Amino acid sequence: MSLINTTFTKQHRQCDEMFADAEAAVAAGNWQQAGQDFSAFAGAMELHLTNEEEILFPAFEDRSGMREGPTMVMRDEHIHIRRLISEMTTDIEQQDADHYLGLSETMLILMQQHNAKEEQMLYGMCDNALGDDDKSQVIDKMKDID
Repeated sequence: MSLINTTFTKQHRQCDEMFADAEAAVAAGNWQQAGQDFSAFAGAMELHLTNEEEILFPAFEDRSGMREGPTMVMRDEHIHIRRLISEMTTDIEQQDADHYLGLSETMLILMQQHNAKEEQMLYGMCDNALGDDDKSQVIDKMKDID
């Protein structure tokens, strides 16, 4: 059963769509919409990262015994994602489209690479390491993106 991969990949796609909406609003100069869309993206991304860091990763680490492997790398990348979100939030507040769109390219590449590592490696490792009961507990504890 690939419950972890399916569930967390769905959250990636939801975040990707919100990110694209925000970028389109910035490119169109619709700052009110950009603010709303980026705020929705930032909230969804924070929820997803928290689901991983506080629920999925600890369950995987406890079951597998791996604490300095892929979850450590993902946590480091989460720090970078959060920094970019902070900078991009400032760009929206200052209506700085050029800087925002430059960071948007960086964020897009980072998210694509990060998601690929999780979807093609880590989530499968989690699905293999966790029993059905463990997976169900992870899914029950996590918060959904609206």
